[in-house]
Amino acid sequence: MSTRIRLQRHGKKGKPFYHIVVADQRSKRDGRLIEKLGTYNPNTNPATIEINFDSAVNWMLKGAQPSDTARAILSYKGVMMKKHLLVGVAKGAFDEAEAEKRFESWMGGKEKKIADEIAGLNKVKIDTAKEKLKAEKTVKEEKAKAIALKNSQLKEEVEAAVDAKNAEESEEVAESTEETTTEETTVESTEEVVKGNAIEQVAEEATKKVVEETKAEETTEEVAEETKAEVTTEEVVEEKKEEETATEEVVESSEEKEAEETTEEVVEETKAEETTEEVAEETATEQVAEEPTEEVVEEKKVEEATEEVVEEKKEEDSAEEEKTKEA
Repeated sequence: MSTRIRLQRHGKKGKPFYHIVVADQRSKRDGRLIEKLGTYNPNTNPATIEINFDSAVNWMLKGAQPSDTARAILSYKGVMMKKHLLVGVAKGAFDEAEAEKRFESWMGGKEKKIADEIAGLNKVKIDTAKEKLKAEKTVKEEKAKAIALKNSQLKEEVEAAVDAKNAEESEEVAESTEETTTEETTVESTEEVVKGNAIEQVAEEATKKVVEETKAEETTEEVAEETKAEVTTEEVVEEKKEEETATEEVVESSEEKEAEETTEEVVEETKAEETTEEVAEETATEQVAEEPTEEVVEEKKVEEATEEVVEEKKEEDSAEEEKTKEA
């Protein structure tokens, strides 16, 4: 039966993981195996290979045939080179020490090459990371510039709006101050007008009071004078009554009827005089209320009228006395 060195698949979907095994060629891929030689993980960069070197060389010397992938793995790890050198020692081309020396020199070059490849991969990884970081930085800077530009535009718009609002508020404040000043001036003018009107009213009231006081004083003086005139008229009337009584006593004996008639006439005349006096007083009071200057003239006229009445009465009395004497 032929024996093969091949890969047996393990791992999950999308992330395979292989075992390097020695199995019968007729068995299934993941079926029964003879020996496990190592593992192969292609998910890392570079791929991770772990292998039992001596067992792999022993199986290769026995005649096990590797698959293509297994051959590449064994060649990469130096199993194929070791097998080749051991075949040369077996043929007598060179001794075992020379074979070992050649293998070590080959492995040194191989390890150096692998190290350089790993360094190159690391460098590429670092460079790609740097480029990625630089690209991200440039994108960030562009975004920051765009945001700064947008913020500056917004700031300018906000400042313009604030300036316009402040200007409107200042205009409104100026208008309100102007309105308040105009209102204050109007209020002051109205207050001055009101004060002037109040002063005029007070002056008018004061003048009215003074005029009323002067009128009252004049009316009191006129009333006093009228009372004096009435008193004098009453005295005159009393004197007349006394004279009449005297004349009546004198005339009683001779002519009672004539005396009675004369006395009645005298009484009627006195009543007429009293009525005339009352009318004169009423007219005088009315004229005093209307025109205080005309009252003096009217009072004088009344006095003159009373004097004339008194004189007439005296003349009548004298005439009656003469009549009585003649009788």
